[in-house]
Amino acid sequence: MPSARLTLDPRATVGAIDRRLFGSFVEHLGRCVYDGIYEPSHPAADDDGFRVDVLDLVRELGVSTVRYPGGNFVSGYRWEDGVGPREDRPRRRDLAWHSTETNEIGLDEFASWARKAGSELMYAVNLGTRGVLDALDVLEYANGRAGTTLADRRVANGTTEPHGIRMWCLGNEMDGPWQLGASTPEEYAEIAAKTASAMKQVDPALELVVCGSSSSQMPTFGRWERVVLERAYEDVDFISCHAYYEPKGGDLGSFLASATDMDRFIESVVATADAVKAARRSDKEIAISFDEWNVWYQSRFHEVDKITDVDDWPVAPRLLEDGYSVMDAVVVGNLLISLLRHADRVTSASLAQLVNVIAPIMTEPGGPAWRQTTFFPFAETSRHARGVTLDVAVDAPDYETARFGRVPLVDAVATYDADSGATAVFAVNRSLDEEVVLEIDVSRLDASASLSARLLSDADIHARNTLEDPERVSLREVAVDRDGDVATLTLPAVSWVVVEIR
Repeated sequence: MPSARLTLDPRATVGAIDRRLFGSFVEHLGRCVYDGIYEPSHPAADDDGFRVDVLDLVRELGVSTVRYPGGNFVSGYRWEDGVGPREDRPRRRDLAWHSTETNEIGLDEFASWARKAGSELMYAVNLGTRGVLDALDVLEYANGRAGTTLADRRVANGTTEPHGIRMWCLGNEMDGPWQLGASTPEEYAEIAAKTASAMKQVDPALELVVCGSSSSQMPTFGRWERVVLERAYEDVDFISCHAYYEPKGGDLGSFLASATDMDRFIESVVATADAVKAARRSDKEIAISFDEWNVWYQSRFHEVDKITDVDDWPVAPRLLEDGYSVMDAVVVGNLLISLLRHADRVTSASLAQLVNVIAPIMTEPGGPAWRQTTFFPFAETSRHARGVTLDVAVDAPDYETARFGRVPLVDAVATYDADSGATAVFAVNRSLDEEVVLEIDVSRLDASASLSARLLSDADIHARNTLEDPERVSLREVAVDRDGDVATLTLPAVSWVVVEIR
């Protein structure tokens, strides 16, 4: 049986873990908002129409921030459509997802929902079909104190205190030809820089996220980041990364190693940002907001879900409702390992999305809500990854992949919380058919520390949780043996584990 080994040293730190690393994303897309978080006719709906069972699961998931309202949706969105009396709100065609937007939920309602969920709202402005003035208007409406027209409008609509949104995204995926108002890097850099400068004049403490390329596979990737940062560097705080993964052509080995691509993506963007910093002789460091990431079977959307009939504009259609397997959850757990491994530069991230749409939480109208397999690694990582990320070198055998060449069979990261003294190890076994023994050197930790582990695996790596069988897959406790300074456990093929050391 192959084995892998890593050493834990609380002094070998990568960087502090920002809680915003465990954010998510709610877009007006499919059933994410309507029939997802909001279903006023549901037996579990509260007085505001929000499903309490969904809110309970969001809190259990440990979501720190929620990016809203898009996504592709935002590039055609008029924020003022979603405020004021519901009976006066217009119905609009959403060109991004070929749907009808009722505008029953808008900024005020969603901010109220986020407070109930215990999450911070991260708001995206429309730089696809709008610009500087619109961004200033929604900023005044959201964050202004009473005494100006738009702030008074918010008060009149029932929200006396400002929402206090501190993170703002300057558009979405503006290099994508699918995006309304898609731009060249020069065009986007100009409007993003002007918008950022104007917003910072209102409040210098705002944290602004400028769009990076919509994917590392885009032909403009690299040049886009450089051109945009050269123009907007001093007025923004983050640059975004987006990445989605799915198995292609039956290549499961490469799919299980998707975090290799995420690592390279992050490191490339960091290198570009730092090159711009050096050229500008700036003291400022740009962080990364990885504000869209997940497993997403995009091929299914294009082949099955996509609506193209010019006369068909449904309300909240079932779009992008991927059912996730054990294998998908292991990949999601590995992507979280990658994000933690870069905690010194990735200080915000959003799992896309939260409910029903490529989501860890699913609902049925009038029926139950349940956890998908991907729920478990996210919830456990959010719960246990505290303090700082540790620099752990994993000594493991490797295997050949068609996409990435040779990659380690086992990938892992560790975190350490000085306040509680707790250490956590997160690891995956990428092998499709072999168990691996994981050895953890704990000699630099408290000799009396207790160890426990929770594992996600199944004999059927394609097993899923469904409406008919919502608890088919879950975590289970597994034994951790300790012999002196070495803790040992066995990782089944295609598995994810968290080891807690207290």
